[in-house]
Amino acid sequence: MTMDDGRIRVLLVDDHTLFRKGLAELLEQRGAIQVAGIAANGDDALRMLKDAAPDVVITDLNMPPHGGLALLRQMRSDGWRGPVLVLTVSDAEDDLASAMSAGAQGYLLKDMEPDDVVDAVQRAVRGETVVAPAMTLKLVHLLQGGPQPAKSDALQQLTAREREILDYLAQGLSNKAIGRALDISHDTVKLHVRHILAKLNLTSRVEAAVFAVEQKAVQQGKAR
Repeated sequence: MTMDDGRIRVLLVDDHTLFRKGLAELLEQRGAIQVAGIAANGDDALRMLKDAAPDVVITDLNMPPHGGLALLRQMRSDGWRGPVLVLTVSDAEDDLASAMSAGAQGYLLKDMEPDDVVDAVQRAVRGETVVAPAMTLKLVHLLQGGPQPAKSDALQQLTAREREILDYLAQGLSNKAIGRALDISHDTVKLHVRHILAKLNLTSRVEAAVFAVEQKAVQQGKAR
């Protein structure tokens, strides 16, 4: 349950004291998030979960004694169904696959901008799957065998600018990076992304990236 003032309650779990305290300060400075609890390991997080009543849990992947995946699995086993975001230094595809298989709703990297972490938290609360831009293509690779929610002819509905932005999504660029590349504002990019998702009948930028990569593969196959 979000705060009465609209802020999202977050429980942070990380074994590095300076990092978790610094991240807590950075997130609260943005105004959209209240850090409801800070835990040094999974055992502490499980004890704090009920009283903290978070909307989202953000956990490190590699922590003593059991690690973020063990925490995630235990939370799911205990019946907690809120979004869990892994925030880690690891950009390994195997770690991404393990986290998503364990029930994570997102996979973020510690070198992301604080504003992008806030954006990911907000999207996770809305039910989206979120990954760091650098991990998008790796998630696409993991998901390529899955169902295709949009038809290729749906691309004809997109404007030239929307197709350009879709290509950047497939490359894993963040909204800010896309804005810099196209010399348009971050908010304009977000508006275009919403239009793209609506026209393609998709629910997240991850699905849009998967769709774009698959369509590119189809076109390359036809050209051979």
